[in-house]
Amino acid sequence: MREYSWNSFKDLIFRNPAVVDQDPHVDDGDENTERGNWASKREYILSTIGYAVGLGNIWRFPYLAYKNGGGAFLIPYFVMLVVTGIPLFFLESAFGQFCSQGPINVWRAVPLLQGVGIAMLMVTLIVSIYYNVIIAYSLYYMFASFQSPLPWSSCFSWADSNCSDTPTVYCNVSGVVVSNWTLENRTCPSSDMITIPMHSPSEQYWDRVALQRSSGLDETGPVVWHLALCLLLSTMFTAAALIRGIKSSGKVVYFTATFPYVVIVILLIRGLTLEGARDGIEFYIGSQSNLTKLTEAQVWKDAATQTFYSLSIGWGGVMTLASYNNFHNNMFRDSFVVTLTNAGTSVFAGFAIFSILGHMAHIYKMPVGEVVKEGFGLAFIAYPDALSKLPISPLWSTLFFFMLLTVGLDSQFAGIEVITTCLQDAFPKLFRSKHGLLTITTCSILYLLGLPCVTRAGIYWVTLIDQFVASWVLLILVLLEIAGVCYIYGGNRFIKDIEMMLGNKSFVFWLWWRVCWFFLSPCIIVAILVWSLMTFTPPSYGAVKFPDWGVALGWSMAVFILLWIPIIAVYKLMRAEGSPWKRLKSLCSPSEEWHPYLDIHRGERYSAEHCRHRMTPKHTPEVNVNVITSSWL
Repeated sequence: MREYSWNSFKDLIFRNPAVVDQDPHVDDGDENTERGNWASKREYILSTIGYAVGLGNIWRFPYLAYKNGGGAFLIPYFVMLVVTGIPLFFLESAFGQFCSQGPINVWRAVPLLQGVGIAMLMVTLIVSIYYNVIIAYSLYYMFASFQSPLPWSSCFSWADSNCSDTPTVYCNVSGVVVSNWTLENRTCPSSDMITIPMHSPSEQYWDRVALQRSSGLDETGPVVWHLALCLLLSTMFTAAALIRGIKSSGKVVYFTATFPYVVIVILLIRGLTLEGARDGIEFYIGSQSNLTKLTEAQVWKDAATQTFYSLSIGWGGVMTLASYNNFHNNMFRDSFVVTLTNAGTSVFAGFAIFSILGHMAHIYKMPVGEVVKEGFGLAFIAYPDALSKLPISPLWSTLFFFMLLTVGLDSQFAGIEVITTCLQDAFPKLFRSKHGLLTITTCSILYLLGLPCVTRAGIYWVTLIDQFVASWVLLILVLLEIAGVCYIYGGNRFIKDIEMMLGNKSFVFWLWWRVCWFFLSPCIIVAILVWSLMTFTPPSYGAVKFPDWGVALGWSMAVFILLWIPIIAVYKLMRAEGSPWKRLKSLCSPSEEWHPYLDIHRGERYSAEHCRHRMTPKHTPEVNVNVITSSWL
């Protein structure tokens, strides 16, 4: 009788009458017995770190640091982390945790901008397609690393006549090229040395074997079967990890979120024992650091862009993961833990990367700057080439690509979770009790959509999506997000919502966050957005230019994403009642469904009687009048 009474009491307190079907994967100890919660704080932190720490931390940040003054680049990087990264991460975490909803339903706070949530979902959907392909690349290289010697360690039978194991140079004497010299037998002054356009084995292996790359986007060619199989395996890994949602992925991240750090430490220790490692680190953030670079605007733009994208702000993932927290979870402290760990990982990974690149430069007797690449060039050409020069090279190569695999999977987990969470929140009766089937269906669709990216023209599709979808489009979404939360919903109201979770804080405590949310972060995002559009150049892959129809398709993807914002706004305006002005005011005010998910957390501010009183026309808040002043005070 006692057990029955307790269960009845718990159901009465935590039941939300808006949802009938409960997710069968919800545990008895969850605070939210309908959506579920993280099994522990550790699982949330590891999942969020795994989501934020992506491939860009490994193949993008070290190159940017080297390019923008070495150690001097850390100054603008951490400044931008403080004024944009941490405040926006905190904002998104609090937004999702307060209402326990995904990136679409959180906009019940400002129904006019619900299209922003749909646009975030579209970005995540499209990016998840090509991110899955990058994981497939890592899988293929990991399997290829089981061979000894490594297949890209020399010009084997698959290479053409342009493949060279050793860079070759010509000596320019009085303007006339008279003879060629190998780097092992160099007697030509460096000022007179001319490198001929030969390809390294790792470069040709990437193009001719792994990708079987065609001449351009126009030449699609057949599906590359080994990449299609790796793509299928990657999809199966993702589906298996998410079959029970956060309950299963939260266990997987104990390994996938921590193993990369083990590999980075191993590669760093090995790299520091190699000849030339010091030269590589000097080029990274050592004595080669150039403080005069801080006077260049491009350096600050690169720092802000890297901070913004590396934290995955604007994708919907931060809000989704935070929505499964307990209501009173301290997301303020979590934001610092995740963002600082993300930044530290970027810096730390750079030491492992540059120590081994320095060794490769030493072997080739070339400056470190000539072997440094970014993106695909670093992950699949330069670094594999460097690893092939080490003793027991298959071991180091396997560890490196296994690390890339786990880093990619963590980010993919959150991407799929965004999609399934949005669908479950939108159609709870249909999907909440069928989480496993929904996950398998979503992953299967993403696999089919990814097949064009594993054709011989696949790398061009991946590049096109990356440059048009995962770039300035996100800046627009985050700018609208800040405007919606701080200027329309009201910064002061949002702060009161946060205090319902964290407890009351002083005015001084909130002063810095107000400055960032209202002024600093929006201004920086606008500056980056304008600069990005003004300096836009048509995408290319190496020397291969994209056709006009390919560029048009890229713009079409960007427009397709952003078009949801005005479409949903117009649709809601047409469905609203009253004069145009009253319709606009009602859609800029929180809907009746905007409140903490559970009754027990709503308090007086969001009680049913208070919400009805608030939503009557004569009490509709004047959120559009003097909105900046009222939000700030």
